[in-house]
Amino acid sequence: MKSNLPLIGSVLFLAVGLTLVFSYCHGSAGLNAAYPVSGCSLKIDITSTGLPALGGFALTVIGLLLLVAAFGAAIVELVQRPATPRLDKPPVGPEGHH
Repeated sequence: MKSNLPLIGSVLFLAVGLTLVFSYCHGSAGLNAAYPVSGCSLKIDITSTGLPALGGFALTVIGLLLLVAAFGAAIVELVQRPATPRLDKPPVGPEGHH
């Protein structure tokens, strides 16, 4: 199985899903820098409501599943050995004679 098609699909689904979630969100973000570094904090508050929240979440999950499938297909492609022709027999011609 080629991993190209699931990878392209996963990128498209992730892009559309995250665009829906983030374009219709009402939220805030804050960063506090401090010394010592253990006092630093980052807070992100994202709230999406209505159909974009449901649709965006569903499309993002589908994109993640396709990404996992594409990753698995890529691993299978790497592990599989290409078929090599046997050298002890000559190839069969169009007439079927050796």
